[in-house]
Amino acid sequence: MVGILYVDPHISHEAVRYPTKMAANGMEEDFDDGEQPEITTISDPHLRMGISARWGAGNQLAVHAALHPPQEGVTSGIRESPRVHEVRWGTQEVNNPIIRKLINETHGTFVALQHHQPDTTSTTSNRKPQLSNFSRKYRSVIRACLMQLKQAEEAARDDVTAEEYGLQVEIYSMVELIWSLCEILFVESLPGGVVLAQLLDWVKWHFNEADGYAREATTSDTPHLHDSYWSAIYLYVLQGRGDEARKLLSLDPTRSMDVYDEYASIDELLRKMPFFTLYTGQSLAEFDMKWRHWQDECRRRYSEGEFNTNKNLETICRILCGDEDVFLELKDLTETWYRMLVSKLLYCNPTVKAFDLQYHVKACIDAYDGHATLGPLDNILLAAIEFDLHQVIKESSSLLGNWWFVAHLADLLFQCGQLESHSLNYGSNLREFLLLDYASSLMSHPSLWQVGASYLDYCPEFGRYYLEFYLERLPLQTEQKALKVLRECEKRDMKDISHSICKVMGVRALRNERLGSALSWALRSKDASFATFLADRFLSEYSSKGGFSSLDLLDNLGTAMVLSDRLTFLGKYREFHRLHEEWEFKSAANLLLQLLTNRMAPKKFWLTLLTDALPLLESEEVIFSTQQTYELMNCLEDISLSFRSSAYLHGDQPGDAQLKPTKGQQEVEKQKLDLIRLALARNLARAILSEGSLE
Repeated sequence: MVGILYVDPHISHEAVRYPTKMAANGMEEDFDDGEQPEITTISDPHLRMGISARWGAGNQLAVHAALHPPQEGVTSGIRESPRVHEVRWGTQEVNNPIIRKLINETHGTFVALQHHQPDTTSTTSNRKPQLSNFSRKYRSVIRACLMQLKQAEEAARDDVTAEEYGLQVEIYSMVELIWSLCEILFVESLPGGVVLAQLLDWVKWHFNEADGYAREATTSDTPHLHDSYWSAIYLYVLQGRGDEARKLLSLDPTRSMDVYDEYASIDELLRKMPFFTLYTGQSLAEFDMKWRHWQDECRRRYSEGEFNTNKNLETICRILCGDEDVFLELKDLTETWYRMLVSKLLYCNPTVKAFDLQYHVKACIDAYDGHATLGPLDNILLAAIEFDLHQVIKESSSLLGNWWFVAHLADLLFQCGQLESHSLNYGSNLREFLLLDYASSLMSHPSLWQVGASYLDYCPEFGRYYLEFYLERLPLQTEQKALKVLRECEKRDMKDISHSICKVMGVRALRNERLGSALSWALRSKDASFATFLADRFLSEYSSKGGFSSLDLLDNLGTAMVLSDRLTFLGKYREFHRLHEEWEFKSAANLLLQLLTNRMAPKKFWLTLLTDALPLLESEEVIFSTQQTYELMNCLEDISLSFRSSAYLHGDQPGDAQLKPTKGQQEVEKQKLDLIRLALARNLARAILSEGSLE
């Protein structure tokens, strides 16, 4: 497939470390403990520069410039490049809206299949009808996708787009063909194991050249003389479609309707041809007896020379007799060995069992020049007929180039009990291995990662490990994307990853000076230290600007404020302002005094709190009582002593060397202290007089 290069200079170096690597057979393998992805370097000996790369998620490489040879102490040279380039291939298919629709719709069927729990008394054979229903649902989605791809190919406005859609049509035509054959052989419940009726439907459904030939002939002025006339009849007979063949034969004007001639004879043989169907109640022995009697009649009429005067009718009779040579003569019509196989079995062994199909294959393959000429699709169908499921999946993985088909087919076969014996040496069964790879390819897509996460939920051994790894490294371009990822983590109780995501988003919001958003992320993760830091930033903002941002958040902290003492103080301090704005002066004064006396407020903020008390101290009504005024005076004295300390004057407190106050700041603070002291003295006098008058 064509590779696509995506360049993203913002990919972090950590983001290019993944738990999988690509093996020689094209499948991904798990790294051993402590093993790092192999570094591949392409260098220019003259410039001493090269390209180094690491495997990424799915079909992905992280490529960057590097010194060659790498410097000692630098593992990969990745630090030498200012940017990392993300290289992807095979992503064109997933970016196609029609394929994305297929992925989303089949995901629903997959989840329903996982939740389909049989009764305790049920066996695999009893579940076959339900499992067949799931398989047909998959096929219906594949068929709808295929039809839409064909329409898109026809509507394409340029050759390149038409070629791309044509390639997809070819791929999903093969997918439908392989899936339907596997459904017949491994999923459906077949009475007595007889498969020919289903195989005839399989050929009829996927190969309709006969209908095309018939259309060409019937639309001409002289159908019986058209080049496609007898080709259509032969194909109808080879596919067991006797009624269609009889209708075409009736169009020949040389046929006499009043006389029992060779036409009437072949029409009678076609009309009386017996078929074994599932629901007639006919036993296999009864059908076999009727079949032998009918074919004996065909051979008798042929041997008596009823059709010697008409070679075309003679060819039809030879087919009905099961003549080996006639199938070789008509191999250009059947085109492939597997279509010839179905036709030969129809007239040579109609009661063949599924496990016996492989014994009839060789002659048909030899008719088309042997095994050496078989293509990848032929090998897959042959492996299915030989009941080699592991080979079917291996060949399909190589041919189809994506994990969708093999992952869903393997899961369905696992549910049918067909893959239980296929375990891998590195700890997981084949089903889980394929689902992990398919989910990994989805996790790297910006809009399908949630679908990929759902698939990982049903990988019992390694699914959670993979999911934690990918969720932690998903790019969080927006808060909306981060919230989606967070919800997925919370549904699965991934607390560490949830905390990490909240931390990343909180720090990002802080860098963008969005304190409210940063605090909301801190509250989500219940990060007390980060919440304390942000509360200090809010208080610093208030000190510098005289007001708070994000008032809605601060007014609705609720029980979240107990996450840290500093956050509690911030919430209570905002409540003080709200009470003051609502003219609830008594309540505001009590809360302010509580913040000071309970030592809830940081000491550096005491002066601000006492400054906030000035309007209350100077109000016409006495707000603070005598006792409360004394408590405020004690706080004022503590502040005055700290301002006269050597630590404050010289800025020699640990970590506060840059906070040494200027002379101007010291003068302003001294003036504030004097104003507060004067206001407290006045309020004390007023409070004493007020309380004395009450006595």
